[in-house]
Amino acid sequence: MLHILIGLIILDFVIGRTLSILNATYDTKPVPESIRDIYSDEKRERQVRFAQVGRRFSWIHNSFGTLAIILMILLGGYRLLDELIHGWCNVIESPLLNAIIMAVLFFLVLSILSRILNLPFDIYHTFGIMKDFGFNKTTPKIFTLDIFKSIGLNILITTLILAAVVSIYMQIPDWFWLLAWAIVSGFSLFMSYFYSQLIVPLFNKQTPLQEGELREAIKGLVGKSNFSLRDIYVMDSSKRSTIANAYFTGFGRRRRIVLYDTLIEQLTTDEITAVLAHEIGHYRHHHTLKSITISLITSLLMFYLLGITLKYNLCAGALGCVASFHVNMYFFYTLYTPIETLLSLVGNALSRKHEYQADNYTKQCGVAEAQITALKKLSGNSLSNPTPHPAFVFFHYSHPTLVDRINNLR
Repeated sequence: MLHILIGLIILDFVIGRTLSILNATYDTKPVPESIRDIYSDEKRERQVRFAQVGRRFSWIHNSFGTLAIILMILLGGYRLLDELIHGWCNVIESPLLNAIIMAVLFFLVLSILSRILNLPFDIYHTFGIMKDFGFNKTTPKIFTLDIFKSIGLNILITTLILAAVVSIYMQIPDWFWLLAWAIVSGFSLFMSYFYSQLIVPLFNKQTPLQEGELREAIKGLVGKSNFSLRDIYVMDSSKRSTIANAYFTGFGRRRRIVLYDTLIEQLTTDEITAVLAHEIGHYRHHHTLKSITISLITSLLMFYLLGITLKYNLCAGALGCVASFHVNMYFFYTLYTPIETLLSLVGNALSRKHEYQADNYTKQCGVAEAQITALKKLSGNSLSNPTPHPAFVFFHYSHPTLVDRINNLR
């Protein structure tokens, strides 16, 4: 089993590097005629340099992470941490409280250790690569505060989820997989419902969109589409990056549109309206509901397999640890990697289909040309790859390529 764990880690790394190499071979392909107006020779050269720098950084970062995990396994790092935590928690008399605290400590120690080891990479990516290519606007103060906020949020969520699933496992082990799935799924839906109200304010300010041409245009689109919407907000994303975006969040009465202030700066009113028409197209085709349903089904499969892993102590036994809920759960995702990869391929293919359907809705609204110019601007401004390798698209793209979307819209 130990060899299987290491083999899966190496296989995942090799597949990622192979796809990256294939993608690099397409850097020399000519830019398609339909988007040549936004990728001049100078812009294309800059985009290729950005992609090459990103690939080298990714190769070094992923190599370091993969090597660190393998060394931790071979040198007994995970076993040592598990033994230390068992020693610290031996004084706790309650078996349930003991199991919860051990699980929380194991996950949080590894999470914080990973954050520390990755910190130099995060700093270089933010203040090196992204700054050199004109994307970063994050200050050291904001960067530092984001780290501490993320750690605090991670501690809170990890503690809540682990306390719930460990309690279920300790008291109702035969039905652990089903009950834990229900608890985690309910928590995920709750976070999706209140994401914009609970999580976003920790990092960004959201202010109501002021009255004016854009607000009236959005109201007109929403009214014409018979789309129920209460809130339109602008988020101050420009304090971190120049990347532009917009999204719908929540559902039911909590549904709201959130526009990045960078989007408002970079696009015209017609183009922003077209982008939102695309998002309404997702709603019209019930894509959010479908995605949630698929996610719930796949997570149910994951928890069922996790239950089997826990029952037979597959991962902890392979690492030389005593029967341990937290060790088995932590490494279960390594065993789950092949299934997760297969499901992600199906999910990405379905997502690309949904994007075409949402784009088709912009044609019904009569704003297809505005959608095309918006997509071009967003792609060009973010230096997106105009000629990705088909295999890379198949494995990683949740959206069709820019050229394919333009061809469909026309």
